[in-house]
Amino acid sequence: MLGIARRKVVRGGVSVIGRQLQRSSGISASPFGSHGYVTTAKEIVLPRQGSKHVRIVNFPGSLGSATNVTSLRQVGSCLPTNSSRKTWNRSYSSDDGDVVEAVVPFMGESVTDGTLAAFLKHPGDRVEIDEPIAQIETDKVTIDVASPEAGIIHQLVAKVGDTVEPGTKVAIILRSADHAHVAPSESPTSKKEKTDESKIKAKASLQEKPISEDSAPKEKPKAPSPAFTKSSPSEPQLPPKERERRVPMTRLRKRVATRLKDSQNTFAMLTTFNEVDMTNLMKLRTDYKDAFTEKHGVKLGFMSGFVKAAVSALQSQPIVNAVIDGDDIIYREYIDISIAVGTPKGLVVPVIRDADKLNFAEIEKGINALAKKANDGTISIDEMAGGSFTISNGGVYGSLLSTPIINPPQSAILGMHSIVNRPMVVGGQIVSRPMMNVALTYDHRLIDGREAVLFLRRIKDVVEDPRRLLLDI
Repeated sequence: MLGIARRKVVRGGVSVIGRQLQRSSGISASPFGSHGYVTTAKEIVLPRQGSKHVRIVNFPGSLGSATNVTSLRQVGSCLPTNSSRKTWNRSYSSDDGDVVEAVVPFMGESVTDGTLAAFLKHPGDRVEIDEPIAQIETDKVTIDVASPEAGIIHQLVAKVGDTVEPGTKVAIILRSADHAHVAPSESPTSKKEKTDESKIKAKASLQEKPISEDSAPKEKPKAPSPAFTKSSPSEPQLPPKERERRVPMTRLRKRVATRLKDSQNTFAMLTTFNEVDMTNLMKLRTDYKDAFTEKHGVKLGFMSGFVKAAVSALQSQPIVNAVIDGDDIIYREYIDISIAVGTPKGLVVPVIRDADKLNFAEIEKGINALAKKANDGTISIDEMAGGSFTISNGGVYGSLLSTPIINPPQSAILGMHSIVNRPMVVGGQIVSRPMMNVALTYDHRLIDGREAVLFLRRIKDVVEDPRRLLLDI
């Protein structure tokens, strides 16, 4: 059965008129039909070439009775068969349809807000889809705010230095005219492009005032900022002097400062030292570095040897891999080694997952990949979350000796230092040996001195004689 159709065709100058005519169905002379139902006839006029029309009369009829409908075959024969008709596709959009908003993305479960560090685009600049518009600096990483659509930056509704949360609007973008739908029979010309551009500019000028009034982000009550935002009474404000410049601390730097100070206030930190003869590990590297690089595609460094030594030491002293949680001790059944990496923006600590299950090549590849991401600023929060033990290599900067600070919520950290040739007594002879000082800072509330010394001694034994790793002794 044909349904009731109503259409209006604007192009071609032919109007399609749908009108509803109440008539008798012819089934009964009674105004309510034989079954007491009112039947309604509906007439639809369809256009055809010339001045002719096709009239379709539809009688819904009464329930259970026959329906008088014009044959579909006859109607089809009356419809135009000319395939030269053109189809027009036009994108309809309201005021909101041409405007999209760039908002702060989800930054991770442990990150609730961030600081708008910089804008990469400005009003009037063209952006492509997923092109970064701004950078949000969090406590751990820098996150890009990408454009959801291709278009032109109309307005920036946030300011550099603002504290923003996921979902906060930072920019308004006008959709690009290049992405409008074009009919198959039409081809976009330079004239049309100029017209579209002029329309966009006109729309931008008309909407500039209301957008600036309505879309400005409402001020939300901010939570009290952590320490280091203002000088405490014990830290007097220094008067300004010539040849000085005051720069606000980055969010990452403030976070590092807060965590390190919390670590110092919470843990009962104690550091024990030892020295390692690097002769055998250096010889191992010299003998096999070319073959190692050729097979695995990565250079053999000292860090993988110390990671394997730390894994062996953690397995022999599980308490160092544990952590205090309230009145309980949590023993971790996994070994995730955090590697401290210094970047231009601050210190980050990516994690080598399940280091006890990796070989030298896998450890070196993991360290190189994470270090590259950290320096490029593309490392994710998940790649820095967790970790049960940290290794910090200050020797690459020339440090001879230091006392590293524990990375919360871990319980210990190993500090590596520079390799220096020193006179050593070996077999009753004074010889020159490449020596490295190592330091272990640990939480004395959990780890006793005996465990700490034995842990560091195990690292010394494995590094000085890597064959122990093969024999597991």
